[in-house]
Amino acid sequence: MFSQAAKYAIKAVIYIWTQSLENRRVGSKEIGGKIKTPEAFTAKILQPLVKAKLIGSIKGPNGGFFVNESHEEVTLKDIIKAVDGDGLFSGCSLGLPNCSEKNPCPLHFEVVKVRKELDNMLTSKSIKQLAIEVLNGETRLAKVV
Repeated sequence: MFSQAAKYAIKAVIYIWTQSLENRRVGSKEIGGKIKTPEAFTAKILQPLVKAKLIGSIKGPNGGFFVNESHEEVTLKDIIKAVDGDGLFSGCSLGLPNCSEKNPCPLHFEVVKVRKELDNMLTSKSIKQLAIEVLNGETRLAKVV
């Protein structure tokens, strides 16, 4: 359902949260090692997240990626939108230019229902909450982090 880049971005941000909760900044090399991606690709997928202010970044020898209280409300939806855009959440699923409530395509109302459920799923917990679950061993991602 999500692009590979979005999946890696989600894993990366959860890892960044787990480390920030331990007062650590992490570099793209370490993150890539944990989520099993090359350092250059990891750095590339983190750029739009920094630009969207979903994570922070400091350059230099004591720098790295981090999150703090200003990032506490970031959700999975925020990450997916930053990496993949909002195509999954808007527009006609058949690609028709004039699809709307007043001029629906054959799938319009079914897609609206699915999008509402997807939105609820992707916004029900913050990434911070997911990271805490990982640290507590409550989720399967704990094997990655």
